[in-house]
Amino acid sequence: MTMHNPPHPGDFIREVYLEPFHITGRQLAVKLGVSPSTLSRVLNGSSGISSEMALRLSKALGRSPESWLTMQDNYDLWQARQSVNLDQVQKVEFHAA
Repeated sequence: MTMHNPPHPGDFIREVYLEPFHITGRQLAVKLGVSPSTLSRVLNGSSGISSEMALRLSKALGRSPESWLTMQDNYDLWQARQSVNLDQVQKVEFHAA
């Protein structure tokens, strides 16, 4: 089932972990071992979750690395569906030789 307008992982981190527990982005960046600016780009949605960040988030916050990457993929795919025009794309028919 396709999710309607899934959240960017940065929004999820902010809403589920930072705000309720009064943790700052800078504090989380220290725990993740990344620069505050790197985490800030994720939190504001200008950067996505890389495999490396997924591993770091998994250790620091929980959830599997795969779940972090799936969240990013769901967000990216939904965004692409909003803007990519597939009208000129044609299906390739495969025939046995």
